[in-house]
Amino acid sequence: MKQDLFQIALVVSDYDEAIDFYTNKLRFTLVEDTVMSETKRWVVIAPPGSSGCRLLLAKAVGEEQQSRVGNQTGGRVFLFLHTDDFWRDYRHLLENGVTIIREPSEEVYGTVAVFADLYGNLWDMIEPK
Repeated sequence: MKQDLFQIALVVSDYDEAIDFYTNKLRFTLVEDTVMSETKRWVVIAPPGSSGCRLLLAKAVGEEQQSRVGNQTGGRVFLFLHTDDFWRDYRHLLENGVTIIREPSEEVYGTVAVFADLYGNLWDMIEPK
């Protein structure tokens, strides 16, 4: 048997502001942006060069979903981004005003820092050893 984690839904407040953040500040690729109705779009992004899991940007509908934007995991690191050049990408985050939550550190598994996306979701950026 073979299975892959293909896509994760990330609840956002606004499609366009989320696309702007992820494509410009994190350099993700916009894989798909299809209008489904007047209020719904199918928006998929992926890290540059990635062939793995992608993010579906899902616009929050209603009060309950809106309350989850930026806090889908109760304040713990939610997403883990591997990179082939930590310092290149870290400098890019700083140059683009991305909020760094935990400064870079060398761990047994690699170099890591924690940053927040535009809504406050926490990410580990890791260059594995």
